[in-house]
Amino acid sequence: EVLPPTIQNLMKGYNKYLRPLFGNGPVTVGMSLDIASIDTISEINMDYTATIFLRQRWTDERLCFEGNKSLSLDGRLVELLWVPDTFIVDSKKSFLHDITVENRLIRIFPNGTVLYALRITTTVACSMDLTKYPMDKQTCTLQLESWGYNVKDVVGLDTLQLAQYTLEDYYTSESEAVYETGNYPKLIFHFQLRRSILYFILETYVPSSALVVLSWVSFWISQSSVPARICIGVTTVLTMTTLMMGARTSLPNANCFIKAIDVYLGICFSFIFGALIEYAVAHFCTLHQPNAANAYMYGQEMQDREDEMNGIVTSIGSQALRVRRREEMLSRAGSTGSSAPRKEEKPSSPPRSTCGRSLLVARRVACMLNCCHVENPHYIDNYARLSFPLSFIFINLLYWTYYLYF
Repeated sequence: EVLPPTIQNLMKGYNKYLRPLFGNGPVTVGMSLDIASIDTISEINMDYTATIFLRQRWTDERLCFEGNKSLSLDGRLVELLWVPDTFIVDSKKSFLHDITVENRLIRIFPNGTVLYALRITTTVACSMDLTKYPMDKQTCTLQLESWGYNVKDVVGLDTLQLAQYTLEDYYTSESEAVYETGNYPKLIFHFQLRRSILYFILETYVPSSALVVLSWVSFWISQSSVPARICIGVTTVLTMTTLMMGARTSLPNANCFIKAIDVYLGICFSFIFGALIEYAVAHFCTLHQPNAANAYMYGQEMQDREDEMNGIVTSIGSQALRVRRREEMLSRAGSTGSSAPRKEEKPSSPPRSTCGRSLLVARRVACMLNCCHVENPHYIDNYARLSFPLSFIFINLLYWTYYLYF
């Protein structure tokens, strides 16, 4: 009774429980979608929360009226009309904004076309591949299912601003959802997001690299300053451990993901721990090697051992030569016709020659071990000052090349 006469005439005999063209084929529903904002993207829950404007358009011949102007109705009158039962697939929770009233709009055109607009905030699941985190790209979808449609339009993303993400591409596709009750048309909106890495460079990469450089300071500290070098090594290891734990607080607790940031933090931790082990090795060699004052005596002792080994080999060779000459003299005496029986003597050179060869092998092994011998343990720090930075730079080149271009 309170409705205008035009609306009263439309509602006479109208049954909102029956869709348009009931029994005469499917009804065509067109959809238009504006994304107002993507509020949050959660890697822990693997979902995103977005506020969208959803508009649906269809034709209901029962709502035709004379005139050339459309009728804009209060959103609360939607309860009097048939509307499509569109829903959001993979939605975890959604709600319709109702401040100050429910954000719904109904507009009826003279030819019976109905425009139905809603403002919805929804949290939708998004399966993410975090293998290259934080240099990753994620493709999320917003799927809408209804009875049918043939018009689709997606607008409003060109100026969309997101924290930690950059929108690279978006497109729509059409498919069918198959259920036990039948096949239902489905509109899928795809959008590709690329994570902005600048935040993670300042938050994680720079501090972890600075800790690695800080651990190299111990290479320039004297090996006799045990507390100073141990303090630097242990402090950097513990700080790096805390940084690794903090970097995982915003990530899912799943062991199946080996992320790019985990690889880099593991590399930094290995270098820091390696610097601590380097001092342990250098200090061990210092305690078990002669100091600078006894270096000359140590060298003389090694020379004496070498000369002694050479003398043994020389004496064995001389003795073998004397035996060989004696045999030659006996053979010559026998050839001059001496009737005296000659007693054959077995030469003793083979066993002595075997002994000589064994000593030669032992000498070669000793030389090989001597090559691994560190004459001055302080050289270990000198090698570390060059090898650690070069290795770290080389591994960084490989790391950034692989994760940015492959």
